[in-house]
Order: sequence, then structure tokens, then C-alpha cells
Amino acid sequence: MSDAVSTFDQITTVLQPYGLVARGGFAFDQVSPPVGGVMAKSVVLVGHYGSSLWPHFREWQRNHPDQPNPLDAWSKEALNDIAGKIGAKAVFPSDEPYLPFQQWAKRAEGLRASPLGLLIHPEYGLWHAFRGALLFEHPIAFLPRTPTSHPCDSCIDKPCLSACPVGAFDGVNFAADDCRDYLATDEGKTCMEGGCLARLACPVGREYAYNAPQMRFHMNAFAQG
Repeated sequence: MSDAVSTFDQITTVLQPYGLVARGGFAFDQVSPPVGGVMAKSVVLVGHYGSSLWPHFREWQRNHPDQPNPLDAWSKEALNDIAGKIGAKAVFPSDEPYLPFQQWAKRAEGLRASPLGLLIHPEYGLWHAFRGALLFEHPIAFLPRTPTSHPCDSCIDKPCLSACPVGAFDGVNFAADDCRDYLATDEGKTCMEGGCLARLACPVGREYAYNAPQMRFHMNAFAQG
């Protein structure tokens, strides 16, 4: 293991070859009890904006064609490799016992939920995700986070709520079964091939929408439950 990194910029540099980005972080208010099996003092959220990770993941997937849950598997392989190089412990949203990733994400970047239930970013809209987090037993130097307004507060029409062909979103709940049933029909091929119409209707960050193969990948993963 190499010398532990101490700044957010250093972590960002290490993540770049994987198409990943440091999505903000913070120091824990208290060190104990242990988080993710370590006495962590700081956490850095890791994920992506737009399709930055897609070519890196697809190259890996071509060499691991039979891997179940391939994006999770790639994320774990990449982040565990990164963590070993920089003196961190990698943790993931899918691992039990589940860690409070949603609360961490909100605190790290100041994000809030959209009417679709997804956290919305003021620049990248709904086209982002968190793949894991890096825990550090030492303090990390973070730049002060600039407060941002919630983009949904100024969105009067809320086109995301009216774009779904089966009205699966009502601003509070998501009718996942209705959505999956529709995706299995001939009419649902539009969403399966081109992406969720409700998500695409959001005007924030449209230029960062996932590319077509990434859209299909995520829609297929959701449809299969």
C-alpha cells in the first residue's frame, strides 16, 4: 500500500483512469463506532457524471462476459484496486450491512430528491450515479462546498411526472411493477431502447444524458428486476 493521500484533488487524479469522479465528501462527526469495518475519520463518495465510466466498464465487460451484476462487479474491482493504492477502505451500496449512502450523498454534494425519487444534481440533472465510497482513517482536506439551489424548485411544469406512458410516478411513489409490465410490451420497447421517458423529460443536464448503449443496459437491468 502506498502513502495515504491527504487531499481531495489527489483522490480525483487517481480515479480519472477509471472514468470515475470524486463526488464530494466530509469528515465524520465522530470516529466510532467503526464504519465499514474501519475507524474512519473521512469519507469520499465515488461515482460518475454522464457516460464517463461507460467505455472503461465496457472494456472490462468484454473480458468478463458471464459476470452476473457486471457493473457492480466492475465497480468493486476498480474501487478495491484504487483503495489499496491510496490507503483507503472501499465500501458499496449493495453490501450488507447497508451503509447510509443516500444520506452521505446528500451531505457530500448537497443533493435533494427529484419528483422521480432520484437525487438530482444542479448541473448534471438525473444523469449521474454513485458507485461506492472510500473510507479513510485520517482526515482529508475538502474544499468548502458552495450551496446550490434545488433545480426542481423553479421547475413549474414538472414534465417528468407527465412523460411516463403508464403514469408510474406521482411525485411521491414509483409504481415499479406497472413500469416493468409496460416494458415487457411492444409499446415498451421505446423506453427499453431509448431510456426512461420520465427521466429524459427533465430539462436539467440533458447534454449529459447517458449514451444509447448505457441507456439500454440500465433499462434491461431494471426490467429484469
